[in-house]
Amino acid sequence: MLFTGQAEITIDAKQRLAVPSKFRARLPEDATEWYCVPWPDGSILRLYPGATFENQASRLDDSLTAGSDAAKIDTSLFGFAEHLEMDKTGRVRLPKWHLDLVEMPSEVMVIGARNRLEIHARGGWQASMKDRFREMAALIERSERNSMESRRGDS
Repeated sequence: MLFTGQAEITIDAKQRLAVPSKFRARLPEDATEWYCVPWPDGSILRLYPGATFENQASRLDDSLTAGSDAAKIDTSLFGFAEHLEMDKTGRVRLPKWHLDLVEMPSEVMVIGARNRLEIHARGGWQASMKDRFREMAALIERSERNSMESRRGDS
């Protein structure tokens, strides 16, 4: 599934976020699970549909003797991730400790980010839009260059 676009939302006093209908419409009909991961880059929350998160997690190397970095990634990523259930009205209750950890205000932007949704502070997102737009071409170019270098190294 592909999430694109953005929506202004308010997190209510019970830490509930109504997943915008334009994003819910992209989900399979029976999908009600999400995983929420606080992300330090920009103090955001990432929301992954349950099947997407589980699929991506299964692609990671699995070992009982994981090296130090791999073990730390597992502990941090999966230790911070929380499983959420979407209610019949399309709301998820965000963990209070996630909101506190990234200092998320109640006024937010929900951003479609390909295979996930990102929750950003509304003021911060709106203030960064022009800069993000200006650097988009350079980011894509750098990403494509890194991808080509990586493919050459795999050959």
